[in-house]
Amino acid sequence: MSRRAHARSEERGLQPATDGVGPLLERDYWAVLKGCSSSPAEVMTLVREQFFDFPPKELVVFRYKEKKEGLLAMGDALDVSIRMMEPVGVRVIHQDAQSLTLGTEVGHPEAGRITFGAYRNAREDVIFHIRSRARAGSAIDYAGFLTTGDPMQTETWTDYIDCLAHVVGEGIVGAIYVEEQEVEEQASDAAMDGPTFIARGQ
Repeated sequence: MSRRAHARSEERGLQPATDGVGPLLERDYWAVLKGCSSSPAEVMTLVREQFFDFPPKELVVFRYKEKKEGLLAMGDALDVSIRMMEPVGVRVIHQDAQSLTLGTEVGHPEAGRITFGAYRNAREDVIFHIRSRARAGSAIDYAGFLTTGDPMQTETWTDYIDCLAHVVGEGIVGAIYVEEQEVEEQASDAAMDGPTFIARGQ
């Protein structure tokens, strides 16, 4: 881990995965979007425009910390109200034509990043993919995650994908896939300045 990269994260008020507790988990949620006539870049423009509309509001609500109009963009800070918790913060730490990445701020129950991206597979289907790389933010958060956090997170992001899929097309093809694995730290986990995956295939 680069000490310089870690220091930059702390200066920005971010909480990198390298500051967390417990195993570093990489979680993937993805699906093929059925009947999607939009390009991956167009899907991501919609995500940046309507990001707050897709999560299940009974579980989590996102809001701008400061009043803003237009697309969600690099540097934007958000308040996140998670069920049964005080509001916490995330920030847009990376954005390009086909992806958007949020990093957790200090005090969030998780420490790390999550990327939302769209791309095409070899058959030209449009895929929407969410990947997080994170640890629990503290020992208390780790205990809570083991009991309620993991199922809640899975429901949040699978509902997000399903909602988006019905806006840009006819839902999903087959199922929403969910995968989780323990991974080793990378330099980007300390730096908090890039995506968790590269969305390629326009």
